[in-house]
Amino acid sequence: MKYKDLPKIDLHCHLDGSVRPETIIDIARSEDIKIPCYDVYNITKELTAPEECKSLDEYLKRFVIPNLVMQSKESLRRITFELLEDCAKENIKYIEVRFAPLLHVNKGLTISDVIESVISGIKDAEERYDIKGNVILCCMRFMSADKAVEVVEAGAKYISKGVVAIDLCGAEDYEFCKKFIEPVALARKYGYRITIHAGETGIGKNVLEAVELLGAERIGHGVFIKDCIEAYNIVKDKKITLEMCLTSNIQTKAVDEVCNHPIYNFYNDGIKVTVNTDNRTVSNTNMTKECQVLFTEFNITFNDYKQIYLNSVNAAFVDLETKEVLRSYI
Repeated sequence: MKYKDLPKIDLHCHLDGSVRPETIIDIARSEDIKIPCYDVYNITKELTAPEECKSLDEYLKRFVIPNLVMQSKESLRRITFELLEDCAKENIKYIEVRFAPLLHVNKGLTISDVIESVISGIKDAEERYDIKGNVILCCMRFMSADKAVEVVEAGAKYISKGVVAIDLCGAEDYEFCKKFIEPVALARKYGYRITIHAGETGIGKNVLEAVELLGAERIGHGVFIKDCIEAYNIVKDKKITLEMCLTSNIQTKAVDEVCNHPIYNFYNDGIKVTVNTDNRTVSNTNMTKECQVLFTEFNITFNDYKQIYLNSVNAAFVDLETKEVLRSYI
């Protein structure tokens, strides 16, 4: 099977984890930004998390360098365009690009500047390639609830103009959901869809609270519902879609090896699973590789893949007309 030719959808892809190493060097030079090295081989080593990564916290350190060069309108627009260009070349038909606006205001940009730049990059790619994209705004869990409100408020005017959802991400603490009840409730009021990183680092109860307290429609990762029956049942019963990321889950030690990843067990039990990249550069992956892992490690059939693809279509934060187009590809 030619995995590259399969139609694909990526619902869980971080912009700052998917920057081309060459682009980081180019922007650093043109904007006079200091980075550890200026050759592709060594900067790639700096950006890519090793398979023997000890934890999610260690994995997250790989985002420091990309964010240094994501502080101008031009760089954000370019990096976004290049991400969608790379995706289009492997037959990704739809992508939801997520990023935390407050990580990109260190040199004077406003939250609106950041959002508009990313949306512009998506539109540039849509004009040139057969791909559609939307934006998910991330609120970092280490920041205050007030900061999350700031992002929600600033992004509200872009809903239906490129912005579709809000997310909470970063290092995962126990019971983090309680801190963000009010900002996420405000986001729902404005019309944001809700997806929450939860259950990535051994805390299945966080998935339960993300659904019960925050109204999550989708869960980023959700691996550890396997160890929390209440979380497992609510995901299954409410048909909450899991945005699963095989390669990064190995690196962050959510799973020790691919063959032990619960994605196929979840799928066989009727849970709505999807396959995604998480971070193309940090995890040295793409959707073609993730699909290949699915087929080779779990011996899935094309009909299995078709159902997982359709799970992504059904869960996508996009209008019905676009969903019909996406269904037609498979």
